[in-house]
Amino acid sequence: MTSLKVKPVLPYAGLPALALTLLLVRVGRMDPFMLLLHELVLIFGYVAAMLDYKTRRIPNNLIMVMAASWVLVMTPMLFRSTEAALTHLKDSALGFVIGGGLFLLVYIISRKGLGGGDVKYVAAAGLYLGLGGIIPVMLYGTLLAALTGLALILLKKIGRKDPIPLAPFLFVGILLTLFLQ
Repeated sequence: MTSLKVKPVLPYAGLPALALTLLLVRVGRMDPFMLLLHELVLIFGYVAAMLDYKTRRIPNNLIMVMAASWVLVMTPMLFRSTEAALTHLKDSALGFVIGGGLFLLVYIISRKGLGGGDVKYVAAAGLYLGLGGIIPVMLYGTLLAALTGLALILLKKIGRKDPIPLAPFLFVGILLTLFLQ
């Protein structure tokens, strides 16, 4: 008799609660397309955080699905409200270029001390959040990661050169940005 291996679902149980909370907080106060973009970046961020925590990788497939989903939401938005969509497109482009560009610069300067998946993930999240959203995400996420890394080093849980996954901290940055803005 073979045993059936069941994957634990507990780590993913928080996602519906977070998505529903964001929906309840923002519905009626935000353009439906923008709310959908925020819900999607919340979902993708959660998945990226869990994958990065478990595997220390953010798969390219996830980044591709993020980008494709953004296009699928933006396309009808262009037809419904062209001016608002064009304004958001400009902001998204800035979020993509500045967020991804800053992380790419750190990736290059640190000689791959930052993961390539983190660079692509921040660029894709910049599409969803725009420049005004991705800057606080990067600030909160990197500050939380640095403080946690420092605490772990001081507690001798990790060494100075040991990597820690960044996406979970960026996800907390996304949460703080979405719920506090």
